Amino acid sequence: MAQVNLTLSQEEILQLLLTKNASEAFRQLLQSSLNQFLSVESATQLGADPYERTDERKDYRNGSRERSLTTRIGTLILTVPKHRNQPFHSMIFENYKRSESALITTMAEMVISGTSTRKVAKVMTELCGEEFSKSTVSEACKLLDPEIEAFRNRPITPGQYPFLMVDATYFKLREDHRTVSRAFMVAVGISALGEKEILGFDLYEDESKSTWQAFIHGLKARGLSDVLMYTSDAHPGIRYAMGQEFPETVWQRCQFHFIRNILDAAPKTYKVGLEAELREMFNCENIAAARKRRDEIIRDYSDVAVRSMEILDNGFEDAMTIMMLPLEMQRPLRTSNFVERLNRELKRRSDVIMIFPNRASVIRLMGAVAMDYHEVLSQKKKQFYGSSMSKISSETRGKLALLAHEQYLRSLAA
Repeated sequence: MAQVNLTLSQEEILQLLLTKNASEAFRQLLQSSLNQFLSVESATQLGADPYERTDERKDYRNGSRERSLTTRIGTLILTVPKHRNQPFHSMIFENYKRSESALITTMAEMVISGTSTRKVAKVMTELCGEEFSKSTVSEACKLLDPEIEAFRNRPITPGQYPFLMVDATYFKLREDHRTVSRAFMVAVGISALGEKEILGFDLYEDESKSTWQAFIHGLKARGLSDVLMYTSDAHPGIRYAMGQEFPETVWQRCQFHFIRNILDAAPKTYKVGLEAELREMFNCENIAAARKRRDEIIRDYSDVAVRSMEILDNGFEDAMTIMMLPLEMQRPLRTSNFVERLNRELKRRSDVIMIFPNRASVIRLMGAVAMDYHEVLSQKKKQFYGSSMSKISSETRGKLALLAHEQYLRSLAA
């Protein structure tokens, strides 16, 4: 490493001591010091000082160029030497490049964590002594795109995820000079070992049958196969898409959404008591006990909550598909709450932005949040263990496949 003996003139020392603008004085002092350092680095690489004749000389000077360097005390203008044959290298700019990369990464992480681009720009301006615009922060975030694209399009190991959970949430964005709402679809897979992973996400115009099928088909094209059961709400687009792409996959109607559907149709006076009884029904030890409790609830509320009881009666069996699996697998698979929690996290971050400038920005930010949530899921305890899968007999698998076919026919007739 080159050693530098820095020299200060009397004028520079007086300026540093007497000036009212200490930041400017320190900026000039640092700029002078770094320029001296560059000169010494150049002499070391050439093997000779300026105008020195020596047998150790390796190359010759070829002028210089100016380069700016942003620091906490302002922008420095450095005189960078140029060599005739071999390019000049400086540890100053190598370190600066690493610092610049760290700065860009920090800006992107701040946006992902829920800080607006305007606030990020303000913080960066305070830290670096140079103004950063909202567009600069947005450009920095675009560096996340390759990593996010690689994650959401990565291959899926065939047969590794027998359980699937899907859901969607909506974000506003600008499109063709107007504000529109678009559906952000997410799929979470649970492996045979009880491990959860985010398998995919994408943005679509709406939740139609065609868009849901496009999303599910994308998962299938990447390798998703042999799905035994999927958990979702009763959206007809999801049921149609899964029936088309995975006709032997049985549907578990999300019990959380099912309860909400029932309560939304009930008079306000009865909602609290009805919810408590519904939860008792879902926590019964076996399907016979659950059916008995259902009949009791329908008998008690049929006069005061007619529509709610119709929903309960029509959707009960689909919400109880999970009872065909081993007991330890029932609780983690009976709702799509994993995806719901992710959706809440996505909404928390999007509330800062409110309206995204375009489709790419939704994929970028929400994709980054999904990747972070994916890491969180991988660190949590398993939902069940591999031994649980061995408890599902071939007879049970056959019954599940038949039920899947019945469910699909009913969905077409609905």
